Amino acid sequence: MINQNFILFIVAVTFCAYVCGDVSHLAGAGTKTPDVTEVCLGCICEASSGCNRTLSCNGDVCGLFRITWAYWADSGKPTQPGESPDAVNAYSNCVNEPFCAARSVQGYMAKFGQDCNDDGKINCLDHAAIHIHGGYGCRNPLPEKYKVKFDECLSNIVQAQG
Repeated sequence: MINQNFILFIVAVTFCAYVCGDVSHLAGAGTKTPDVTEVCLGCICEASSGCNRTLSCNGDVCGLFRITWAYWADSGKPTQPGESPDAVNAYSNCVNEPFCAARSVQGYMAKFGQDCNDDGKINCLDHAAIHIHGGYGCRNPLPEKYKVKFDECLSNIVQAQG
């Protein structure tokens, strides 16, 4: 069953896609990696935190995508409007806000996007692996709990569309 937070997140990210536009420039990517779709962002969010918008920072991870400072920095340091990436709270202000956090995931994938499972394409499965294992460890298997939630989310979307 798809939860209400997931549906709200998909609506918010879809709106952001129209308002925010292409974010591949954030990481200075030399080659174009396919953007992370709204559905994929939603399932990464669902697997990471249950798309719990009330989450803030806990240890070294923050927000509904559970993003670290290094991930945010690698993503191009997206910020809230009018905020400098060098501001003291720029990281936490961004990754604790769904639109900015989604831009961070997009920027990270623009920098590290690759075919992690050698199936000849870069898609949501690769984005999920990159998100959880980083740009240099995405060939590792997904943690079981994350994989189950991610696969269930994608399956629910397919069923809802079909």
